[in-house]
Amino acid sequence: MNATLPADLIETLARLLGPRGFTADPADMRPWLTDWRGRITGAAAALLSPVDAAETQAIVRLAARAGVPIVPQGGNTSMVAGATPDASGRALILSTRRMRAIRSLSPEDNVAVAEAGVILSDLHDAAEAQGRRFPLSLAAKGSATIGGLVSTNAGGTQVLRFGTMRALLLGIEAVLPSGELFDGITALRKDNRGYDLRQLLAGAEGTLGIVTAASLRLVPAAAARAVAWAGLDDPRDALALLRRMEGQLGDAIESFEIVPAEALRLVLAHVPGTRAPLEDSHPWNLLIEATAPASAPDPREAITAALAGAIEAGFVRDATVAANEAQADALWKLRESVSEAERVDGIAAKHDVALPVSAMPRFLIEGAREVEQRFPGVRVLAFGHLGDGNVHFNVRAPLGADDRAWLAAEGATISAFVHDLVGSEGGSLSAEHGIGQTKLAEFVRTASPARIGALKAIKAALDPAGIMNPGKLLP
Repeated sequence: MNATLPADLIETLARLLGPRGFTADPADMRPWLTDWRGRITGAAAALLSPVDAAETQAIVRLAARAGVPIVPQGGNTSMVAGATPDASGRALILSTRRMRAIRSLSPEDNVAVAEAGVILSDLHDAAEAQGRRFPLSLAAKGSATIGGLVSTNAGGTQVLRFGTMRALLLGIEAVLPSGELFDGITALRKDNRGYDLRQLLAGAEGTLGIVTAASLRLVPAAAARAVAWAGLDDPRDALALLRRMEGQLGDAIESFEIVPAEALRLVLAHVPGTRAPLEDSHPWNLLIEATAPASAPDPREAITAALAGAIEAGFVRDATVAANEAQADALWKLRESVSEAERVDGIAAKHDVALPVSAMPRFLIEGAREVEQRFPGVRVLAFGHLGDGNVHFNVRAPLGADDRAWLAAEGATISAFVHDLVGSEGGSLSAEHGIGQTKLAEFVRTASPARIGALKAIKAALDPAGIMNPGKLLP
């Protein structure tokens, strides 16, 4: 690539997109140059906001001819700096935020076609208005966009029942690095025409193309839901309870979140409007949600009976079931505020890892113990989605330490140790946030040569000039 941008490229882009779609003003670009967690700040030649796939194609063709890198960006909520440019200032940020149309929503097909810039919560609202729902939710639902969720294969709190974004993705429209439009938006339930480009682009983190729209699976709206909070002594009892409740309630259980006492303490200390759900404190807590269609019995009765039996059997010490939607939302706020409360409390070495479900309870205890023994003074905060094996395994600085200095000095060593522990259990260093920039070195270190080689071959075939989101996912 050239050391500087071609002289006429910026002028051409400005004419193409107009003032609403183009800016090179440093003040306008500043909020989009730093990752969500505030660790990495890059630079860009311009911020481009196309209004549709056609403008996106034109941008990519111009960039490809000039050999200029493009960094796709949606809601800029990446936890691994996957949408942040490097420091060279040569990149063009391509924001999908103006592509906000929900093109169609069909209760008959149970399909919504949403453009890349659609906010997740807006899709939820649109589906609800048609008696349907899109069964993927996460704490950043008010800012995360459909394009970003597809590109990172997002998970969230309902993976236990509905799977990750890949399981909900029925079709995709994307601009490839050549500027060609891949029109695979038709939501076919069966399509055996060779390689599945839809699934290849999902989770590619913008390195193989720019998602401009997606066809997404909808499910009938839940007529009723039950949300419960339970306190218990041991994560192994939590997994036993999950399997017991699945036998009693079937696939009505959608979420099964595990939260340690320390995480709940941080939320109660730092998040206004929260209160302890149970009278006594317990070493571990569960947030459980079950839903039912209109024709099924009230899930509150079923989940209340199941928890009563669990208390009698010794799996659970105490529990409460929300009596109404306000109480249910209050319980969910406790879980969804853990990351916010931890961020207020101080900086941590964060790890989003996946384990076999059967290994997760043991890892919550023994993995934490090994890390705390290896790095004296650190404090592990581990929580997550028990039903799918996703652990948010965060290592906090010793009390009284300068947490920024500590993280700079120890963070890489701690992360390598954690990832090796995860690998020894047959797990993955990335469960739902992707690789981005911050996990790139560890991904290359821990992945097999066969995996890295295959990914590089795919990248070279589709993006031979290497212009799509360079420095992410692959070196």
